[in-house]
Amino acid sequence: MATVQMTTQDFKDKVFNYETEQDWKYLGQLPAIIDFYADWCGPCKMVAPILEELSKEYDGRIVIYKVNTDVEQELSSVFGIQSIPTMLFIGADGEPMMQPGALPKHVLKKVIEEKLLTAVKTEE
Repeated sequence: MATVQMTTQDFKDKVFNYETEQDWKYLGQLPAIIDFYADWCGPCKMVAPILEELSKEYDGRIVIYKVNTDVEQELSSVFGIQSIPTMLFIGADGEPMMQPGALPKHVLKKVIEEKLLTAVKTEE
């Protein structure tokens, strides 16, 4: 599965509806990476093919979304995105972690293996 382009409405439907919920509650079933990027951003362009590779490598285990900050300005402002790329990592336990910067593939793989896939989401 390739990376998935995400709109603000998609985010509210699939990740977290910040308009109706006060406390963070991840709606997805699989761990996720959300890449906040822009088409004109050099470092974003360097990370894009790495995310495509990882989405295929971890197909069925994680989902990788892409949010164009120029198009989805509301969503970008909700998360206070100041620099791009910025990644929002959501582990199997549903807990979010933000990380700005263009991370190399080995670092992304380490985060996926050690943070995203380790904790199992429990039903309340």
